[in-house]
This record gives sequence, structure tokens and C-alpha cells, in this order.
Amino acid sequence: MSPAAKIPVIDVSSASHDEQAKVAKELVEAAIEHGFVYIRNRGADIPVDAVENAFHLGNKIFSAPVEEKEKCTIQKDNRGWSGMNYETLDPKNQRVGDFKEAFNFGQFVNGKAQQPLPESFVPYESQVEVFYDYCYNLSLKINHLLGIGLGVSPPTFFRDRHLRERGSSGNTLRFLYYPPLSSLASSAAADLSSATAEDVRAGAHSDYGSITLLFRLRGQAGLEVDTGNGTWAPVPVTPPGTEDDPAPPILVNIGDLLSYWTNGLLRSTVHRVVFPSPGSSGNNVVSGETGDSPRYSIAFFCHPVGSTTLEPVPSERVRNHKPENGFERGGNPDAERKAITADQHLQMRLQASYLQLYEKDGKK
Repeated sequence: MSPAAKIPVIDVSSASHDEQAKVAKELVEAAIEHGFVYIRNRGADIPVDAVENAFHLGNKIFSAPVEEKEKCTIQKDNRGWSGMNYETLDPKNQRVGDFKEAFNFGQFVNGKAQQPLPESFVPYESQVEVFYDYCYNLSLKINHLLGIGLGVSPPTFFRDRHLRERGSSGNTLRFLYYPPLSSLASSAAADLSSATAEDVRAGAHSDYGSITLLFRLRGQAGLEVDTGNGTWAPVPVTPPGTEDDPAPPILVNIGDLLSYWTNGLLRSTVHRVVFPSPGSSGNNVVSGETGDSPRYSIAFFCHPVGSTTLEPVPSERVRNHKPENGFERGGNPDAERKAITADQHLQMRLQASYLQLYEKDGKK
């Protein structure tokens, strides 16, 4: 079993100026070195009961009748339901799509989702908006801290470009359900020859946007990060020192867009979700976490306003950074010549992940 990833744990709840600068520095160093950081969740930014209720809502939406979910099938706006094997996060190496279901929510207006929902879930949409807003506000706080830690002028540079009053964005609240490995045996559609592949649940990938907030349940293993030396390290739900917190920490990672925007200074780390098997030396299991059970998670993918131009960041540290391995870490090869928008960056990535959707559209 590979040792667990050594990801820093940070508390961002402090409000004093001196502590804010210290936390911002720690956050940036973690983003540069690891691309991941744990944010302690003691209820200051997102109430513990709000997280618990969000998982309850996720269970409800995946329990909706299939015919209701099919009416909400995901479209090119990245909103809606994707069923088993629909999304392929690692198209170069996966023989079948990811073994998971997902439901993506976009922005809400006055408690109403601006997209189709399963009929049986409509009474709960205002509760989803509450959790969406908690995540959105925490993402603004983290973007502000990153600006402070990088010495950006002004320090609100990232935060300001994520403000929803400036326009629509790719912000997405995603509920995820990964069935247990044992359910493969009864699935006529599953490719059993691929069922034991390490990346069956979610193929190796990096995230698309600025940052991702990931919420997980205690005891549910499966997430691994690429160590960069040909191995994978499991990411515990509750790292040492957080076991007695009222809720597991929120796992935050840097996305491709923010790595691109900072010319590769902030690391967008490849990760995957596997089927851990306690009896197998081929898979990694964190002590106290089980593999053969359903896995639920919730992710908030934070994106800048779609019209935002990914121009050079006004930070001396970013300007002076030279990507270590060419542009393998997400550097922007066109930093001095060309700038794309946040929407253009997102659409390039979505087209690669939803092959079925774009291929079907191309045949019309």
C-alpha cells in the first residue's frame, strides 16, 4: 500500500489581518507544491449541518426514477444528469466511461434552478441553492487569499473576476454517486474485463476551472493523486489532526484554468477515483476507509465569469515564474501573445470529456 499523500491542512476561518496574511502564504505554498490543500471545516464558513443536508439531497436526486433523470440529461452547458459510463475523464486510457452518476447544478435565481430537474426533486431545489451559495462564498474567500499570497495588485484580482454580478460563469455544484464494485456483477452494460481497472470510477484527470471544493464522507476511500514519479498516493478523508473535527475537512485543489492563468506557478494536479480493495496489493486503501461500498461526494467547481480574459496576472511572482517542465504543469505558452476567455478554456475541456454528447451533435 502506498503511503497517503502529505497534503497540508489549513484553517482559513481566522479574520484578523496578520493571520490572514499568514494563512494566504500557507495556501499559496500548498498550491505551488501540491496543488491540493485541506481546509478545516468546523462550521465557520459552511455549517456542518448544511454539508450533512447536502449529502442527503444528493441521495435523493440519485434515487429519482431513471425516466425522470433522463429528461435532465447533461447538455453542452454542463448542466444536468450524466449516467453510468457517460463521462470519460481519461479518454486516452479508458476503455469504458467513468463508472459513476453525476448531476450538475448551475446558478440559481430566487431559489429556482435555471435547468430541468427530476420532477420528484423539484421541492428541494431551494435547499440546493443554499448550499451552492455557501460554496460560492467560500470560493471567493479562497480566491482572495490566493491573491494576497501571490502579491497580486490589487489582491482582489482573482476574487473580482469570479463575482457573479459581473456575469454568468461555469460555476458548477456537482453531486456524484459511485456504485460499489460488487454491483458490477449484476450490470449487463458493464464491461467486466475493465471493471477492475484502477480508474474505473473516475479516470485520471485534472479539473477545469479555478479551484474545486470537494466534500467527502468519513470512511469512503478511493481518491488518489499523481505523485509525479509514476505512483499514486491515496488521499485520506480525515488526515491526521482532523479526526475529531465535527466534519471532514474540505479538500481544495487548483484547476487547469488557474494554473494556466498563473503560467503554471500554481499546480493543477492529476487525480483519479479507484475501486480500493482491502485484500489487493494493487490498490491503495487508507486505514479506516472501506472500498466495496457506494461512494458519494460533492464538488463545487469554481470558474471566473465567462467573459474574463485570461490575461497575465499582475503579480511579480507570477511574472518571474518559469515553468519547470515546459508547459506540462499547466503553464500558458501564449502568455505574452494570446489570451483566451474563461468560457473558451472551459469549452475546450468539456468537449474532450463528453465524447458522446459532442459526437452525437456532430452527426446531426
